[in-house]
Amino acid sequence: MKTTLFLNAAQVVTCAGPARARRGAEMADVRAVAGVAVAIEGELVSAVGPQEQLLKQFPDAEQVDCSHTVITPGLVDSHTHAVFGRARYEEHELRAAGSSYMEIAQKGGGIHASVRDLRSREEDELYHMTLERVHRLAGYGSTTIEIKSGYGLSLDDELKSLRVIRRVAESTPIRIIPTLLAAHEIPLEQRQSPNGRSEYVELIVKTILPAVAREKLALFSDVFCEPGVFTLQETRAILEASRAAGLGIKLHADELEPAGGAELAADIGAVSADHLAAISARGIKALAASDTVATLLPGTMLFLGRTKQAPARALIDAGAAVALATDFNPGTSPTVNFPLILTLAVSQLRMSASEALVAATVNGAAAVGLAGSTGQLAPGFSADLSIFDVADFREIPYWYGDRRCKATWVGGKPCHARE
Repeated sequence: MKTTLFLNAAQVVTCAGPARARRGAEMADVRAVAGVAVAIEGELVSAVGPQEQLLKQFPDAEQVDCSHTVITPGLVDSHTHAVFGRARYEEHELRAAGSSYMEIAQKGGGIHASVRDLRSREEDELYHMTLERVHRLAGYGSTTIEIKSGYGLSLDDELKSLRVIRRVAESTPIRIIPTLLAAHEIPLEQRQSPNGRSEYVELIVKTILPAVAREKLALFSDVFCEPGVFTLQETRAILEASRAAGLGIKLHADELEPAGGAELAADIGAVSADHLAAISARGIKALAASDTVATLLPGTMLFLGRTKQAPARALIDAGAAVALATDFNPGTSPTVNFPLILTLAVSQLRMSASEALVAATVNGAAAVGLAGSTGQLAPGFSADLSIFDVADFREIPYWYGDRRCKATWVGGKPCHARE
């Protein structure tokens, strides 16, 4: 079995510890150390320890010189919408002129615009577009990427989107987590029908979910639980049916208004509740008492021009497990730059650099059910690592917008190297 040693790094950030989401004070412990090397054998980390010791232990190992860099666990981007067609740059100007998110949606923009576009495209075209975006995400240090469907909103187009995700996963060493988001919106054709809402929920439960389960196209199912989109009752029905179909469950919750989405996520045992910019005090308390990961998406609020971000400090101080993700999508967060999200976490969410990095690794892994296999550099974990052109891990969020990732490995395989 091939052994590789990563040597001479200024720091190695292991995030080593329990194979679960970290909470409260645990999130401040990234375990950054100097003078150590990382050994990987096959697909797994075999040792992290003093460099001279590992050189003696593995004298025949291939050596990777990481001088003047910091090695971290590979970043886990646990919330993206990378399968889409054209960009929606015109909506950026509409918001600047005063149009709200919901006003744009009501005029046929927003998600509906992406739905019309995706439905018009062939699977092969979407595959090539998505694969190129995944490589861009990896170029900033992401080694595990969750990708949702949700711009199809019909049986055929949701299956098309998930097949694109599967093809991308088969074409790259990057770990891809497929999520069904048929409940991203009520399709316009259903909105115009008196019984359209209930008919679309029934379509998801009785037709789309069984088809996705038969083809094993998704690991998770997600619902956009928000006033004007899916109600609490509809969300619960879809997620309960998803669980019965063998899928893990996630939900978009309390993004724009405090509507009880976080409380529902905790009650139903969702793996994550995402967005949470408008979470209530009751929602914070519910998540803190649950195993549900609170996934925050500060890039979205920034791009929407919102002044109110998710209350990261209140969530962490209450004992909730907090993750971060890009929410990469064509309308409200068109960024592939995960380190920029860490910058926002520090400057806007008032998280420490340590908390932000744990949120982007260990807790991101927990938000996709992988805390037992990735998110930390420790023996027995997948050899997923990112190498950054910095001398201290706190520089990763400091150099905001800069591309400092030099290379990534996933499962012991080189994945991306900056030219």
